[in-house]
Amino acid sequence: MGKIAFVFPGQGSQTVGMGKDFYESDQTVQSIFQVADSTLGFSLTDLILNGPQEDLTLTANTQPALLTVSFALYQAVLKAGITPDYTAGHSLGEYSALTASGAMTFKEAVHTVRKRGEYMEEAVPNGIGTMSAVLGMDQAQLEELTADITREGNTVQLANINCPGQIVISGTTEGVQLAAVKAKENGAKRAIPLNVSGPFHSILMEPAAAKLAETLSSIEVKQAITPVISNVTAQPVTQPEEIKEKLIEQLISPVRWEESIRTLLDLGVDTFIEIGPGKVLSGLIKKIDRSVSIYSVNDKVSLENTVHALRGN
Repeated sequence: MGKIAFVFPGQGSQTVGMGKDFYESDQTVQSIFQVADSTLGFSLTDLILNGPQEDLTLTANTQPALLTVSFALYQAVLKAGITPDYTAGHSLGEYSALTASGAMTFKEAVHTVRKRGEYMEEAVPNGIGTMSAVLGMDQAQLEELTADITREGNTVQLANINCPGQIVISGTTEGVQLAAVKAKENGAKRAIPLNVSGPFHSILMEPAAAKLAETLSSIEVKQAITPVISNVTAQPVTQPEEIKEKLIEQLISPVRWEESIRTLLDLGVDTFIEIGPGKVLSGLIKKIDRSVSIYSVNDKVSLENTVHALRGN
């Protein structure tokens, strides 16, 4: 039997009503939502279950909302008797992975990601920075191209290295637009502007990283019981100091998602369970390796299907 990795989605996966069927029938899930509400001082539960979508999509709301739903679904998966050998998360999802791994309490994690969202929103004035997905271009070539544009005075860098042929770039609006044009001139299939409120995972997030460092210094991070794959290094982390350090670096560094999945494959993982709304990560993992088993748990039906499949029923 191979190993199991739980993977947790990041921003962009949120939808109004996510986790609703678990919330309505599971007291553990209700109590997790209540902890989020009392920690944040407003009804995150109401926002998750009833919207409106435009409020849920604000970075400072999306981050705690996704963490809350992902952690609640994780508890339901544990209750069904499935446990991970490793965890990983995409950007914000790394906090869900760390919480699931016992490195942070849910209460401290939900407080931290709320602050992280606020810092990310404040770091760069609206319209100054953006992100685009570049499809069908070699990583080394795109890296060189963005470095040239940055040297010429328009900051742009790789932000998410998601899967073969899908890399997200981030930086100043001019830098990203220039890189998109040059990428297409150099053989990229497409460059798709993303609907985001800032240049995440770029050097422009340094003000947010500095504030996040302060917030993290005031919370206790414990040794992770289950190793977590760091976005920054694509390697397992368990030690508290390294976890904190990598979370700060994560704001200004690329999310090495493809490499993270390849690390898990090398560690013997052959089953991936995406826990949280949507199926974005499942799609990326399929593009990295078609031979592995991939399940996504975002409602009660998908949990039942996953349990049946893993038990061979």
